[in-house]
Amino acid sequence: MSRNGSQTKRQALREQGALHACPERVEDPLFEDSEFFDPEDVVQVKYEMLRRAGEEGVTVTEAATAFGFSRPSFYKARSDFNAEGLPGLVARKRGPRAPHKLTDEVLAFVGELRAGEPSLSAAVLAERIWQRFGKRIHPRSLERALPGAKKKRP
Repeated sequence: MSRNGSQTKRQALREQGALHACPERVEDPLFEDSEFFDPEDVVQVKYEMLRRAGEEGVTVTEAATAFGFSRPSFYKARSDFNAEGLPGLVARKRGPRAPHKLTDEVLAFVGELRAGEPSLSAAVLAERIWQRFGKRIHPRSLERALPGAKKKRP
């Protein structure tokens, strides 16, 4: 593949969340000097790792090592693949997907506080949430979640 084609593919893999963070760890012979098998394509690497262990009888440890993963990563990939197929092998952003502490109940409480005192700062609102619900919420999280709340600049 041309250098420009390689850069284009790398960029596409990055945008899709499929760029392997450590392609140099892939030691399986399939991925050496191959135009088809690409160690930078994490979905392809994980699939081949799972196939090798499942179809060719290679142990989990051997497969994980040859493809640059740990045993727990192998089991996670297998679980994700069994649940979702190939899309399950695409890396996902870690951590919560939404402000999970800001439940409807908490937001309703904040709405009531702001209705009575519109000038309350996010820091004060966060403290009142802590007092009422026992949940620590960063003031900036409140600023992002609430319409019309602006971060104060010095």
